[in-house]
Amino acid sequence: MKNPFTTIRTLLAAALTCALALGTTALAQEGELTPEQVEKLNKQEKNYSPGVGQNFPLRVFWGDTHLHTSYSTDAGMIGNTLGPEEAYRFARGAEVISATGLKAKLRRPLDFLVVSDHAECLGLAPFIRADNPLLLKTPLGKRWYEMTKAGKGYDAFLEWGNWDPSKGDPIKNPDMNRAAWDDEVKFAEEYNSPGAFTAFMGFEWTSMPGGNNLHRVVIFRDGADRAKQVLPFSTYDSVNAEDLWKYMATYEQRTGGRMLAITHNGNLSNGRMFELQKYDGSPLDRAYAETRIQREPLAEVTQMKGTGESHPFLSPDDEFSDFELMDKGNIIGTVPKQNSMLATEYAREALKNGLLLEQIKSHHRRARRSDHSQQSARARPACGNA
Repeated sequence: MKNPFTTIRTLLAAALTCALALGTTALAQEGELTPEQVEKLNKQEKNYSPGVGQNFPLRVFWGDTHLHTSYSTDAGMIGNTLGPEEAYRFARGAEVISATGLKAKLRRPLDFLVVSDHAECLGLAPFIRADNPLLLKTPLGKRWYEMTKAGKGYDAFLEWGNWDPSKGDPIKNPDMNRAAWDDEVKFAEEYNSPGAFTAFMGFEWTSMPGGNNLHRVVIFRDGADRAKQVLPFSTYDSVNAEDLWKYMATYEQRTGGRMLAITHNGNLSNGRMFELQKYDGSPLDRAYAETRIQREPLAEVTQMKGTGESHPFLSPDDEFSDFELMDKGNIIGTVPKQNSMLATEYAREALKNGLLLEQIKSHHRRARRSDHSQQSARARPACGNA
């Protein structure tokens, strides 16, 4: 049997030959360059090096800014047994054994990875498996430990998932939070290899008021010396993103470090991710807009819980806008989706709304300047003799 790839290469070569022949014929038929074309060529800047003027990046780095391990309670309590160390080993090209017992290995190692485990009860599942005494010191920690050991781990997971964040941290053990975060930092430091692989430290802030997804991945641009000066900010601290931004600002002021947050899955926020008001319903203002663009310069638009870029209702002429939609309701499926929610859920529409607000603001500035000029002209005394 003839190799199909050989056939494909032959067809491509034939097509390319025909294209070149047609192009040569067309040039021959057109004749010499016109005087206008010659003048245009003479005016073009000539440089010896072809790289002159190329100001775009020539290297593309591939990685993952949103990955959960067994240290995330939602992953660890339902069967994921691989922790941050295995995640970094896998990202760097090593072969690992998955939680299902199957071997897994990337075809190409990643250039960077952010292990962004959920900040809420960080490390709960591996601490249960390790019979960690820090967990057993707390009433709920001991309860969930005993339920899991009795084969009711999923029931323990549901209890954790249904916890009201307004009550604060259910474990209430800062030492456990510190031990889990120190593990995350330690493995990031161990597997970071400057110039070859970047292990970013990070976590996920998992706010979802009313079941509406407002999650952010928070990434440190620093090493252990700065990252260990804080603990991850969780939804037990606040469900309001403005409080997350204050936490980030405080960290930077205290340590001299830098952080950024990345939103994701606005499609499951039921209109709240990019709403045109503050979390408490008050109007947007300049300080809010400037703070948000400083703290959240990026948005994650594609992942397993559906696309967050656009929607056919918003972009009917874009044939790709229905790619991997998940648009039936909020993240826990308790409130159905309405079309009126879509415009403040998707990143493309958020960008359009931002540009529109900028136009309105510019128009108001011009109007104020014009009004001020007219008032100044009316107030100016007349010149000349009476």
